[in-house]
This record gives sequence, C-alpha cells and structure tokens, in this order.
Amino acid sequence: MAEQRFYATGKRKTSIARVWLTPGDGKIIVNRRNMEEYFSRATSRMIVLQPLKLTNTEGQYDILVNVQGGGLSGQADAIKHGISKALLEVNSSLRSTLKKAGFITRDSRIKERKKYGQPGARKRFQYSKR
Repeated sequence: MAEQRFYATGKRKTSIARVWLTPGDGKIIVNRRNMEEYFSRATSRMIVLQPLKLTNTEGQYDILVNVQGGGLSGQADAIKHGISKALLEVNSSLRSTLKKAGFITRDSRIKERKKYGQPGARKRFQYSKR
C-alpha cells in the first residue's frame, strides 16, 4: 500500500515553497536540513509552526519542504502558506479556522520595480526651479 502524502505550494514575495505532509512524528525538513538548523531566528520557526499549532496537528505530520527564492523571512511565510494549504488537503473541515487566521490567503505584496530616470520606485530627484 502506498504511503499517503499531501502536497501544496506556498508563496510569499519571491519565495516559493513546495510542501509535502506525511503522517509521522513531527519532523520538519527544509531543503534537506532540520528546521532549527535552517531557520536560526526563533520568530521564523514560530511562523512556520503557526498553522500546526492553530489546528492542533503539531507532532502528527512529518513535513518535507523545498523552498527557493527570496530571503529567510519570505521563505518562512511561504512555508506557512504551503503547510496551511496542505492541511486543507488532509482535512477540509480546518478551512474555517485557517481562513479566519488569514493563513490561506496568498499575501501578494511584492517589491515595486524601479522606474527609469528616478532613483527608486517612488522616490524622485529633487526639483530645481532655477
């Protein structure tokens, strides 16, 4: 009999996280490294675990994550988004809980591009009247 695996993709800024959930004892592997080793900041680890704590599924699933692009903060949010979507694949009755917390909604804010003839996206060169 094949092992049950649940897959979802999470995104945030320019980070894309591919998340696989398998029934297990709560190991989280991010890019072939332990989560504590990958995310040195406690806040990033806390963000990753938020959907599991909210749905009381902490320690029930082994999570394998492949994440690329962006910085560590964006990657942590992308993983959170991916775990939330994967939990919906496991149990669709968790939808209202995750939706209320705002974990299902993709945060689409990305960096605005720099415009030509200007120093940045919004900043302008100082206007000289004379």
